[in-house]
Amino acid sequence: MIRTSATLLLVFPALLAAQPNPHAAQPERPTVATHAGTVAAGWLEFESGIELDHGSNPDHVATGLLVAKIGVASHLQLSLFGNVTRPSDNAGGVGDFAAGLKWRILDKHPLLGDFALLPSIKFPTGSASRGSGTGTTDASLLLISSRDAGPVHIDLNAGYTFRGGSGVHPHRESWLWTASFSGAIAGSLQWTAELFGLPGTGGAAGSAPIVGLLAGPTYALREWLVFDVGGIVPVAGPQPRAFYAGAVV
Repeated sequence: MIRTSATLLLVFPALLAAQPNPHAAQPERPTVATHAGTVAAGWLEFESGIELDHGSNPDHVATGLLVAKIGVASHLQLSLFGNVTRPSDNAGGVGDFAAGLKWRILDKHPLLGDFALLPSIKFPTGSASRGSGTGTTDASLLLISSRDAGPVHIDLNAGYTFRGGSGVHPHRESWLWTASFSGAIAGSLQWTAELFGLPGTGGAAGSAPIVGLLAGPTYALREWLVFDVGGIVPVAGPQPRAFYAGAVV
């Protein structure tokens, strides 16, 4: 997904001086997974992006994303999510708005590494009839574990979502798992690879399980300017092929 992110100093220079490298960009994409890191207290980071899907329902979908991340405390981050969707066979428009609070509760734990919880809530601000929203209010909880294993960085996520509404479409409950890996190629050039999946659901509104593979390079021109490009291919189930490219500032 094409993404731009800006990190801006708000206030509290004395507090920020104690934070490790607070100006460095911390992109939470292009992968489906996210990391356990949080924006330094008193800083604001913006991300925006676009992902192009092919082979979905409808056949082509373009999705733009905007995220504002606010460092509330040293281990606490408020995230605000918005998006715009453009399906090939529908009008699309402004999508659903969501807000989440990432709380990093462990640092360098021998088993869990850096471990964070990310509860969030999504509101039906988009339009289900226009293809830009689900028409449901959703409550989600994401468990995040991040660690370094030699030269490789690993992010593991497990998530659960409960949706309001009738449960006919979409299904009332869903799960998500991800395993993301990254490492250096040469200098500021790095690689990213991720396997992710959504277990299938039963009943009249049930769906087949999905497994997808994401891969692509990233390049840090500066610590505050990172570029990425790559693709997503299906491994199992109705996962569309997708292309993303972007920048983090």
